[in-house]
Amino acid sequence: MGENSATAIRTPAKTPSTAKKAPSTGKQQSILGFFSRTGAASSVAGATPSPSARSASTTTTKRDASPQCLKETTTKSNSMLVSRRTATATPVPSSDALEPSSSQENRDASTTKVASLTRLSPAATPAKIVKKQPVSAKPSLHSSPSRKAKKVVNYAESSDEDDDAIFAALKPRRSRQRRSRAAVSDEEDEDTYQDEADNAEDDDDFVVSDDSDAPSKSKKRKRPPSRPTAPRKKSNLSSSPGPDLPVPADDDEIMEDIPPSTSTAQKWKYDPDNVHPSGPTSRVPPPAQKSTGPKPKPKPHSKEPEERYPWLANILDGNKNPPGHPDFDPTSIYIPPSAERGFSAFEKQYWDIKKNLWDTIVFFKKGKFYELYENDATIGHQLFDLKLTDRVNMRMVGVPESSLDMWVNQFVAKGFKVARVDQMESALGKEMRERESNDKKAEKIIRRELTCILTGGTLVDGAMLQDDMATYCAAIKESVVDEKPAFGIAFVDAATGQFFLSEFEDDVDLTKFETFVAQTSPRELVLEKSRLSSKALRILKNNTGPTTIWNYLKPGTEFWDADLARRELDCSGYFTSEEGQEVVWPKKLGEAREKDLAMSALGGLTHYLRILKLDQSLLSQGNFESYNPIHRNGTLILDGQSLINLEVFANTVNGGPEGTLFSLLNRCITPFGKRLFRQWVCHPLCNIQKINERLDAVDMLIADRSILQQFSSQMAKMPDLERLISRIHAGACRPEDFVRVLEGFEQIDYTMALLGAFGGGNGLVDRLIASMPNLKEPLGYWETAFDRRKARDSKLLIPERGVEEDFDRSQDELARIKDELHALLERQKTALKCKTLKFTDVGKEIYQIEVPKSVKVPASWRQMSATSAVKRYYFRELEDLVRELQEAEETHSQIVKEVASRFFRRFDMDYEVWLQAIRIIAQLDCLISLAKSSSALGMPSCRPVFVDDERSVVEFKELRHPCMANTVADFIPNDIKLGGDEAKINLLTGANAAGKSTILRMSCIAVIMAQIGCHVPAASARLTPIDRIMSRLGANDNIFAAQSTFFVELSETKKILAEATPRSLVILDELGRGTSSYDGVAVAQAVLHHVASHIGCVGFFATHYHSLAAEFAHHPEVRARRMQIRVDERERRVTFLYRLEDGVAEGSFGMHCAAMCGIPRRVIDRAEVAAREWEHTSRLKESLERAKMGCYLPLGVLSDVASLLRGGDGREGGEVGERGVEVLLRAIEAL
Repeated sequence: MGENSATAIRTPAKTPSTAKKAPSTGKQQSILGFFSRTGAASSVAGATPSPSARSASTTTTKRDASPQCLKETTTKSNSMLVSRRTATATPVPSSDALEPSSSQENRDASTTKVASLTRLSPAATPAKIVKKQPVSAKPSLHSSPSRKAKKVVNYAESSDEDDDAIFAALKPRRSRQRRSRAAVSDEEDEDTYQDEADNAEDDDDFVVSDDSDAPSKSKKRKRPPSRPTAPRKKSNLSSSPGPDLPVPADDDEIMEDIPPSTSTAQKWKYDPDNVHPSGPTSRVPPPAQKSTGPKPKPKPHSKEPEERYPWLANILDGNKNPPGHPDFDPTSIYIPPSAERGFSAFEKQYWDIKKNLWDTIVFFKKGKFYELYENDATIGHQLFDLKLTDRVNMRMVGVPESSLDMWVNQFVAKGFKVARVDQMESALGKEMRERESNDKKAEKIIRRELTCILTGGTLVDGAMLQDDMATYCAAIKESVVDEKPAFGIAFVDAATGQFFLSEFEDDVDLTKFETFVAQTSPRELVLEKSRLSSKALRILKNNTGPTTIWNYLKPGTEFWDADLARRELDCSGYFTSEEGQEVVWPKKLGEAREKDLAMSALGGLTHYLRILKLDQSLLSQGNFESYNPIHRNGTLILDGQSLINLEVFANTVNGGPEGTLFSLLNRCITPFGKRLFRQWVCHPLCNIQKINERLDAVDMLIADRSILQQFSSQMAKMPDLERLISRIHAGACRPEDFVRVLEGFEQIDYTMALLGAFGGGNGLVDRLIASMPNLKEPLGYWETAFDRRKARDSKLLIPERGVEEDFDRSQDELARIKDELHALLERQKTALKCKTLKFTDVGKEIYQIEVPKSVKVPASWRQMSATSAVKRYYFRELEDLVRELQEAEETHSQIVKEVASRFFRRFDMDYEVWLQAIRIIAQLDCLISLAKSSSALGMPSCRPVFVDDERSVVEFKELRHPCMANTVADFIPNDIKLGGDEAKINLLTGANAAGKSTILRMSCIAVIMAQIGCHVPAASARLTPIDRIMSRLGANDNIFAAQSTFFVELSETKKILAEATPRSLVILDELGRGTSSYDGVAVAQAVLHHVASHIGCVGFFATHYHSLAAEFAHHPEVRARRMQIRVDERERRVTFLYRLEDGVAEGSFGMHCAAMCGIPRRVIDRAEVAAREWEHTSRLKESLERAKMGCYLPLGVLSDVASLLRGGDGREGGEVGERGVEVLLRAIEAL
């Protein structure tokens, strides 16, 4: 028995690795297992053995087991029989993080533990177990220094295969980490998940102490000694171990009443004459007795949460409002006090956080895993097929810590908010805290805190962001000022910490607001509940994606008013000076202090960021900019509708970037350059001097490609410094990323030194190079501050000697303890006269002294683990040193974190310098992008010439559509001339699909390119700066807004008539087609007259109403143009030549297009007859032609003359302006 006793002594930190099993059930041994134990199996096959037979068998068992010492051959069947035998069997340990405790505690507890540890030799077969006699255990095992002694084990774990089942898809099986330990602790906070398929018993036996570190109260039921044992059909793998008490002598007799059929070995007994499994017939099992114990509880994961928690069945928010109530808050849930009183410490810790994040997926850190509970677990299981199991009284799924980012991305991509709750201390740190604290009410479990909430619009970690473009979270405040809608908007790019503030009055159609939405495409919205107009909501819904996150805050308390916002910003310490005394607001924020709408919007955004725990890290950067969706001075205005119609950022086919102007021009290398370039495209320049400066820089870069090549090669692998310095400011930067930041700025410093050789002039590039701050001084400190190789490899910032004193002291203390350990080893080598002694780490049981088996060791030494050749021991002096080392390492790890924080704060002191360097590099990157794009346009391409004439002009020769120039080999170029010495408006007619819309779009795109500072794909380009491009293209309705196609057309047209100026470029395509032909012609004619006569802008008016050409034939500002075609009347075929020429199209040739589309000839013939008889526009054109035979005055001329004669009657449009009179006189003269 001494040998058997020894077999139970295992490495406390490692579980025995079970042999690989065939995929059979837990109740069935393999065939090979049977044949290796034929004798044992056959002994079970008979009737109940006599006491003498049992005694003989016991002798055999002892003899067989004696050479096995530490042979680890426990099979699943063995472990099942162990659970049947006794409730005091050795529990398989929790996988929660091990907590070292004093060795004295362990010695006190070891006496009772060893009884259960020595109950069964792992090498024993099931047959041997049945016949084994009770034996007394020797108290020979002591616990390790990292073991807490009097901890009551609350749950057992299943076998290795079960452990790995849940995360088989997430990480490879690592059986070494899953071996059971002899001394069981619930302290280790690493959860090993169980496959509950094998455990069909009641959940009372699977009590998980996720108060993982708390003194747990035993919830186990003792088996009454005198109670008869009924035959069992299935083992309980999860049965809890009983108290650590001496084992009664008759305990080994319990298994004797198990019917022989329980042994699956008989079923596989080989009989060549009988192929069916043999079953025992010699004994009839007694009738099953009715259980008198409590009914087993259902597994938590097998029932919906609502069935277990009544307050989940009828959800109320934190204020007890039901769903549907006007004030219902979806972010909170009400938990009755009676339910809270029944929570374990861990459940209370969880629900205290979750009850205020009800609409958020909460990842809860447990050791090496992050776990989701209850409804969150259900979502994870349903969406991503994560393995569902249970813990305490909650259903649960979990993911490894290493793959958290991947899973967070998955949930965020689905539109969920994701919260992360982290452990604020290790198990050892918890014990040290408890020892040092006198507060008896202090937490008895590992401290966990909500560290961040991640949403699609506020992601700050570059690894989680999908691309280099900015992702905005916007707060919107709407009001009415002088009966006009007014907006205050605050939005932030959380990854860079850049805030934008805006306040503006808008028109009835909310043009500026729509432009803001089109320019920024916010990923997340923060709105005042029930305070936004239906029109603003409609614009948001129509122009944001399906994954946009909508947050509604209560007015006043959550979405702060301006006064509360100002008070909070003053009092929250966001903008305190370096001395920590005075509050100094950033300049741009200070300028907006008195703008109540903007401050209220910032208040709502600040409150929301406070919920996400991002407010301090983002606001304290002080990175504020003013924003105006439509810059009236200095930039070309592209409203939201024009950005969509011209496909500047997204195409109209699938909303993607393919074929857009931005994807054509964006050749930036750096991520921050790409973000700035998007702003350049949103706001092209309007000032001739600034445009020419950019064009000069582009020409210089094209002519001397050395700067372009140097910059491109040096910046090719530049990290996203703008985002990373924001992370450093927040103190949440990875060490390896910190190294990348330093190397990135060193690369910038080196590159600018190279480019300095090309400077010296007064151009834009030269000025940018000259304005680069000196980075050598702030970078000098970091050259020797810490070991960069260790930071990359070990992910730790280790300061060089002499940089941080407390780190050096801690390092010295660690070295001293390790020296003492090695001195102790040398002394033991001498004492035992064995030079092969050495230290070995086994799991978390470090510095075990390894001794060959042939060497005799002192009796006071405790064996911890063994192999076939050596044994490993602890003894008192070694235990004390190991304990001291572990505590020193825990302290050292805290110092390492503090050193990293100091480094980040020191780096952040030069935040303005770093930010200025980034912005200069971004501008250089944008200029180089324009140079690359200009070079790639092919031939012909040219630098546009800007003139400052009084009369607007847009003139291109051989213009091609830039987005098609490199994809369509035979694109037909065209000459465009609007204004100057020609008419300002081109009235464009032509057949269907003749290319009219292409002419309109490419003219606008060419103007945008020219005013960004890029070359254009034309032989020559001459134009005056355009202040605004306005468009009305395509036929779109808005059924969600109850707006018809014609309504949408007229709404867009109304904006043009209200906002266009003589310097604007306007394109109108097929206005009036959404209504009857009579109404359509009338509207089109009136609009064309107003645009040409009274606004005086340049542009195109494309139409199929050919009567307009007759009406405006003599108008001085309207020039008839058409798309050239060739028509085959017999075959009804049209050949499109795509050439723009003077004249009026002969018709739209709709019947020919119908024939080319395959519509049956019979249908087309009938349609032609109807068209000849009823086509009123053709007859209108004919009547106009006949009227010209006499004295015909166009209706527009008559209208203007009548208006002049009425003379200032006060009605809108009652007066004809000076420009209108001039055009009217020229029109009359032309008649």
